Amino acid sequence: MLEVERYELFEGPAYKFDLERRDFFKLLGGGIVLLLAFDGSGEAQESGRGRGGNAMPQNIEAWLHIAEDGKVTVYTGKVEVGQNARTSLTQAVAEELHAPVSSIAVVMGDTALTPFDMGTFGSQTTPRMWPQLRKVSAAAREALIDLAVDKWKVDRSSVSVADGRIRNSATGESLSYGELTKGQQLVKTVDGSGLTPATKWTIAGTSLPKVGGRDFVTGAHKYTSDISRPNMLIGRMLRPAAFNAKLISLDTKGLSAVPGVTAVHEGDFVGVVGPDELSVAKALETLKAEWKAEPQAAGKDLYSYLKDHPAQSRGGGGRSNPEHGSVEQGLQAAHRVDATYTVAYIAHTPLEPRAAVAEWKDGKLTVWTGTQCPFGVKSELAEAFSIPESKVRVIMPDTGSGYGGKHTGEVAIEAARLAMFANKPVKIVWTREEEFTWAYFRPAGVIEIRSAVGDDGLITAWEFHNYNSGGSGIETPYDIANRKIEFHPAESPLRQGSYRGLAATANHFARESHMDELAAAARMDPLAFRLKNLKDDRLRAVLTSAADKFGWDKARSEANRGFGLACGLEKGGYVASCAEVSITQPRSKVKIERVVTAFECGAIVNPEHLKNQVEGAVVMGIGGALFEAIEFDNGRILNPHLAKYRVPRFSDTPRLETILIDRKDLPSAGAGETPIVALAPAVGNAIFHATGLRIRSLPMVPNGLPGLSQSTAL
Repeated sequence: MLEVERYELFEGPAYKFDLERRDFFKLLGGGIVLLLAFDGSGEAQESGRGRGGNAMPQNIEAWLHIAEDGKVTVYTGKVEVGQNARTSLTQAVAEELHAPVSSIAVVMGDTALTPFDMGTFGSQTTPRMWPQLRKVSAAAREALIDLAVDKWKVDRSSVSVADGRIRNSATGESLSYGELTKGQQLVKTVDGSGLTPATKWTIAGTSLPKVGGRDFVTGAHKYTSDISRPNMLIGRMLRPAAFNAKLISLDTKGLSAVPGVTAVHEGDFVGVVGPDELSVAKALETLKAEWKAEPQAAGKDLYSYLKDHPAQSRGGGGRSNPEHGSVEQGLQAAHRVDATYTVAYIAHTPLEPRAAVAEWKDGKLTVWTGTQCPFGVKSELAEAFSIPESKVRVIMPDTGSGYGGKHTGEVAIEAARLAMFANKPVKIVWTREEEFTWAYFRPAGVIEIRSAVGDDGLITAWEFHNYNSGGSGIETPYDIANRKIEFHPAESPLRQGSYRGLAATANHFARESHMDELAAAARMDPLAFRLKNLKDDRLRAVLTSAADKFGWDKARSEANRGFGLACGLEKGGYVASCAEVSITQPRSKVKIERVVTAFECGAIVNPEHLKNQVEGAVVMGIGGALFEAIEFDNGRILNPHLAKYRVPRFSDTPRLETILIDRKDLPSAGAGETPIVALAPAVGNAIFHATGLRIRSLPMVPNGLPGLSQSTAL
């Protein structure tokens, strides 16, 4: 099911064009053209735009092919955005097929070649696609054995499989997979039998180096911005000065001064195409446009705005869980704590901005673009141009990060519209300012908590309300008899959508900060307090593992130094982080000195890459915890540059220590999202330990540590 805060997946395409009849014939040729109707009634898919009936194919040939030379090609709609999915999926195939890693090539995110996929997000590649390719590979292995048994007329017990070859133990004869198949497709139903248990893995479960890693290091890998097509032009878009603006007038007379550049204008869509980046940049400066926009919200009023503008329909509506017990009765305990927490909008800031190359040829549209949802973008393109999806192909080159921010196809549609006009391939690469302004943001939010705890340290009441940011991770893992938890959608003043961890980061920050506030009220150690109220064995395991490694019992109060911890679970993963911070005088700068993180996500597929995921999430979380925030006013982003938008730097990186708990008795879960959720509350709790200041807003110290007058102290 779609989490409600994936707001961008409930939107239509960024543009819809009213093409003239001659445009259809120019693009699609003569004959009968059947157009698709998009009524939104199809079964909801994780991609947000898939049609009903897109179940995973259950036959080998849809997923895997063995060539005569023994090369194995695997097909998946999942994509690579730096999380090393290509490597882990290769391990799945190599393990079950009993083939060398070097013989396996994985084709990812090509809508013309791969089975439909909902999208690469939600930490779903490992729990969904990894077992699927294991099943396919195991079925292929068994089909190969069948071929060998039939060829040699022997009993199956005399046949063994290793290193991409079938061996006859009775005669010593062996055949490669390619010699057996002779390049033909294997026809067998994938039934999931014959899988290798995790305790017997030899390739899965090891730290296989990144597949294709050398190409990324040497620059041989081609990102979207590196792609070149014959006669290709460069495109750029004219953007309005504010969101939701309408174009009133456009003067293009100045274009005559820039040779080889032309403009495309349709409604509010204005773009230019030309031979090179410098020419189109100059051309944009010559355009005289008048835009009109209604007054919009100011950043200073954000949190009151979110509470005052409910939106029951957006993102699938609200989420109200049944009340358990009586919160009002539970609030009568010895110690009551009420608090409000806020979370700012932040940007994804991917290393690679959005880019697309579009080409219309032989009545079909092909787009190369860095997206986490190739099939979703394919549907967007078809809808934007009112053409059949069969006429659209989306190819996703391995891309430089996404973090949930590259689900939609705005840049693909822009490049396709300019390419249609120019009748030549067109490339668009967004500038950093465009990326900061016109992509969607992590939702801001307001979280209100009412709670109470008895003198015995047991939580007696828990009421939790999240406004706007979302419902992921909203449930409390603690054992509380009287509780009420609700998510309230709001009309966001900025475009918002998926971000690494979704709202679990906001909800964990509020919950784990509040747990420390309750511990302080009950005069208990934060670790002991959590364990007293926690029955989940997996969460207890990561919490105690992180605390033991950190030396929690030995941590002592020191001047200008503090210690904090937090834990949580999401997407099948369990995490706990302990943080040590230092405060420079005069109590202004917070430096995270050390973070110990314990993580458990079932059976580990690739230990080194899992460690990279955990530590990457921790470093990324530093920005949202300490200083990242989008500033805006009246439909304008005020800090759309890295010079004004602070992201973590090398100097911000603490000493990282990571504990991986390998549960070979449990299915493997994803790790792209969950490790980020514990960092911010652990740091906030450490700041409180060092200073006595309880900061209840993310980011916590965008301008240095606030004074007592700006924050609430317990």
